[in-house]
Amino acid sequence: MGEVHVNGVRLYYEEHGQGEPILCIHGTSSSALVWRPAAIAELSRLGRLIVYDRRGCTRSERPDPYETSVVQHAEDASGLLQVLEAVPAVVIGRSYGGETAVELALRHPAQVRALVLLEAALLTLDREAMQWAEELRAAVEDAAARDVSSVAETFLRRVLGDEQWGSFPDQLRQMFVNNSPAILAEFRGPWLEATATDLARIEVPTLLLAGEGSPLAFRRVTERMAAAIPNSRTFLVGGGHFIDPGEPEVLKFVGEVLGR
Repeated sequence: MGEVHVNGVRLYYEEHGQGEPILCIHGTSSSALVWRPAAIAELSRLGRLIVYDRRGCTRSERPDPYETSVVQHAEDASGLLQVLEAVPAVVIGRSYGGETAVELALRHPAQVRALVLLEAALLTLDREAMQWAEELRAAVEDAAARDVSSVAETFLRRVLGDEQWGSFPDQLRQMFVNNSPAILAEFRGPWLEATATDLARIEVPTLLLAGEGSPLAFRRVTERMAAAIPNSRTFLVGGGHFIDPGEPEVLKFVGEVLGR
């Protein structure tokens, strides 16, 4: 584990295993703490796994005042990979982290060897998905107006469901709550607005996963991304939006890309 300074902020990161680089980018509200230890172990058998806390989240620096965007997080990921001499990398992104991974691939294609998108939240691709997203954004803003510490619970109950929220250990729930200001900043900042034409420029192998129990908006967006990205394949897995990077389909895909 360590820290690096990238684009004016301090980023916390960890490395596991050796070999060709694999980068995991977490979603809104979370950090590298959300990656299941068993998934980290499996991925680190395939290569040099790098996990980190995005700016504004948990152990990385949160500027004050904090405003951000998908582009900013993509540039942070690019800077991190360059500092660690870890390019090109297989990039795994969940939700907002998937948006970040897509933007990274579009802005810095030479740094990305392959993409794994765990319900990348590119909600601007689909009108119905955006209607759902706008309702979610309104709920988050209402929660912030009442009590900023309630933002995380409001957000995660709507995205993951009441049962998933209730299953989190107290320590993990507190981490989400502490990241409430980061959730707000990510909702208020510009989202990724890549079009199908933009996605068609992604040439690297791409795996897209959607969860059976997720809000339908994510399924709609995943299907649109799959139709637009030329060298892509899609799998539907059990569970909700918190898709695990240790899913067999992910491990098989990463192993194929890395020749393992």
